[in-house]
Amino acid sequence: MPEPAGRVGEVFRAFLALGLTSFGGPIAHLGYFRNEFVARRRWLDERAYADLVALCQFLPGPASSQVGFALGLLRAGPWGALAAWAAFTLPSALLLMAFALGAAAFDGPLAASLIQGLKIVAVAIVAHAVWGMAQALCPDRPRAGIAVAAVLVVALVGGAGGQVGAILLGGLAGLWLCRDGQGGAGEALALPLSRRTARRCLGLFVALLLGLPLLVWLGASALGLVDAFYRAGALVFGGGHVVLPLLEAEMVQAGRVSADDFLAGYGAAQAVPGPLFTFAAYLGMVTQGGGVATALLALVALFVPGMLLLLAALPYWGELRARPTMQAVLRGTNAAVVGLLGAALYQPVFTAGVIGPTAFALALLGFVLLAVWRLPPWVVVLVCPLGAVLLGL
Repeated sequence: MPEPAGRVGEVFRAFLALGLTSFGGPIAHLGYFRNEFVARRRWLDERAYADLVALCQFLPGPASSQVGFALGLLRAGPWGALAAWAAFTLPSALLLMAFALGAAAFDGPLAASLIQGLKIVAVAIVAHAVWGMAQALCPDRPRAGIAVAAVLVVALVGGAGGQVGAILLGGLAGLWLCRDGQGGAGEALALPLSRRTARRCLGLFVALLLGLPLLVWLGASALGLVDAFYRAGALVFGGGHVVLPLLEAEMVQAGRVSADDFLAGYGAAQAVPGPLFTFAAYLGMVTQGGGVATALLALVALFVPGMLLLLAALPYWGELRARPTMQAVLRGTNAAVVGLLGAALYQPVFTAGVIGPTAFALALLGFVLLAVWRLPPWVVVLVCPLGAVLLGL
């Protein structure tokens, strides 16, 4: 059901605040989204949010950005989806484009302390997300066991394969162990999207995936960069850092960007908020003959395939999740998602952010501010880096 047009501005403002403050990578972003749109704004309930996370973990593309896109669609229709994507993505993209234009390198002891403080923010955010989601989605022994098993699968297998495998195994375990679980599938997602539109999105995804390399082969060399970024976005599972090897192959090994420029941009991407996929904007700026237009084109090309697949899946997802068998599967997959968050809380979030007792104390302070004082995440984004700078971490 379409939402009032006035909500587009609401969506844009909410995601712009997150785009300016969401440090810590895709897992931390899911924690930010959960705090803002489930706990605070109550746009949807805990189970519906976990269902979206599970779906986006299955699909290629940037999982956290896909979740944000779906939340915007849910709240304010297609324009809300675009507003959510633009507001969450453009702040970091513009910062990386500025860095590519020759902004001063972010270096020195003060900068190192500030970056360490931002890593501590991610520890507090993810810990709070794990705590809240575990209470809602793992209330009994079977689901708690599935969550722990998911942590073990991720630890033993690693990478995107471990994440997808943990969710698949969690769904199978849910089918076996969670048929009598309490609660339904969460509130219905009133998405203003028809199945006809979903089929068109799937057709467009396939047409671009097959058609772009064909056009390049036929001589449309100007589309080579678009093809490279589109293929990277279409073939990556897990998002975030998983896309880097694909981009390195398409940009460095293909001779479009030097290895030094690639690594410098990757370092800068760690110091900005928002999705790591905005690294594409930097690469578009520094590629041979690149500029602002090329940067924006590369940015869109990397994100589009994941969003098309999400739009193709969402109308069918709503019907599937309402079936009793699927609800049992979802109880298991939702518990597995909690396990994924728990695994990420340790590696890489905790291991990168907590480098000593002082860092642990700051992370604990951030968690208390969120969980006990119930302050918004942006307060933690201010407090933890400032504390890290003052203490000289």
